[in-house]
Amino acid sequence: MEDIEDNWTDDIPNSEFQGKILIFIIFAAGIGGTFQYGYNLSTINAPTTYIQTFINETWLERWGTPLESNLILIIWSFIVSIYSLGGLLGALIAGPMAVQFGRKKSLLVNNVFIIISASLVIMSKEAQSFEMIMISRLFGGINAGVGMNIQPMYLGESAPMKLRGAAALSSAPFAALGILLGQIIGLREILGSEACWPFLLSSNVIPALLQLATLPWLPESPRYLLIDKGDKRSCRKALQMLRGTNDIDKEMEEMQQEQAAITVERAKRPWELFRDRTVRYQLITVIVISSAMQLCGNDSMYFYASYVFQEAGIPGDKIQYYILITGGCELLMAVTANLFIERLGRRLLMLLGYTMMTVWAVIFTVALSLQDKVSWMPYMSMVCIFAYILSFGIGPAGVTGILPTEIFDQAARPAAYMISGSLIWSMLFVIGMGFPFIVGGLGVFCYVPFGIVCILAAVFVAFFLPETKGKSLLEISQEYNELNFKGKKSQNTHYQLGEMSISTKL
Repeated sequence: MEDIEDNWTDDIPNSEFQGKILIFIIFAAGIGGTFQYGYNLSTINAPTTYIQTFINETWLERWGTPLESNLILIIWSFIVSIYSLGGLLGALIAGPMAVQFGRKKSLLVNNVFIIISASLVIMSKEAQSFEMIMISRLFGGINAGVGMNIQPMYLGESAPMKLRGAAALSSAPFAALGILLGQIIGLREILGSEACWPFLLSSNVIPALLQLATLPWLPESPRYLLIDKGDKRSCRKALQMLRGTNDIDKEMEEMQQEQAAITVERAKRPWELFRDRTVRYQLITVIVISSAMQLCGNDSMYFYASYVFQEAGIPGDKIQYYILITGGCELLMAVTANLFIERLGRRLLMLLGYTMMTVWAVIFTVALSLQDKVSWMPYMSMVCIFAYILSFGIGPAGVTGILPTEIFDQAARPAAYMISGSLIWSMLFVIGMGFPFIVGGLGVFCYVPFGIVCILAAVFVAFFLPETKGKSLLEISQEYNELNFKGKKSQNTHYQLGEMSISTKL
């Protein structure tokens, strides 16, 4: 790995090639990063019946008696939901990995988890072990948890200021692309049959191999190289390669100003952020926005997509094709949001997304209430689901992931992503386990709680989330310091910068 980095730092390619490096980085990081999150989230839906049958047959062969249907459902729910627990573990180790190994190398090492996952599930049927599927899902979740945290961090630190939001937001289109391709590959006509489900669930190894073949040739995050590693030469070479020009003095100066403010010897730990007044507003923002991303109920549609469409009155033989449209909707809006984020800003996209989700949650509830009385209401319910996913893709799907990169400094950023990722995965697990009970308890009013979350999130964004578009990381840091030390003397503005770290330890 070091030899490869030495090669590109010693021989900067021509300007035309250099201008394309950022695009290559976005692809290489995304295909093995948030793409895996979406892909593994959606591929588990297609073989639901086949895996439940496999669980029962395995139990019968071992113990001579079949499992009761409710026990099969519990085991199946655990197979689905353990992915979220793996994601939580991945989020917790992502921060130390990002600091210890760097952003790029962490993404490369992360592929080990997906290779283990694919190996386990491909052998599970022959070994007659549904437990291997559980462990496989756990390792797949760890991979997704690490990738979802480090990918936007890597891209946000590598992109120029005017493209920082668009580059980091590319994590959302890759997640949506993973969802859509997982749905396509999971069709009965492709790998969604009873004979092929082990190949379907192990096909996640292909994106991992693509990342391993492409990412090693690309540069590390310049901010990591300079501020964390103190390697000015490699930082300069990385910037020249990323920007396609030798005129990088202004950007180097900004990073050196940040480096010059370093006074402590290690990066911040997650629990230290809760005691640090200099990041109080940033921490509140991350907690609220990260929680709302999952509690808004969007991902429950992918865990239980078939069930939701059945409740909406869609014929069973058409469900798998309607599910494809849900993935296409999120991909469409994720790409659209990526095109407009540097024009409209982060705050407006988030506000539009949650406001529209609130509206569609209300309409969906009304449509479900009338679907037995009005013949076309099941199709209105279907439209509401598509519109809900479109609204989620406008802002919450992508902007949530880039906020820790922009609102936390270099020392606090990995720990902030650990907190954000832990909340996202914990809430995903809660919703994944709780959604069937919400539907059972509330019936046609099952989306009322999600609508309430969307209202509260929209209010928070409207009144408490500053805009970060077009601002340097130092400017954003100073703006938050004014909020954290409102009414205090201006000398506190420098305090946060003074807490930065050069160490590679958490």
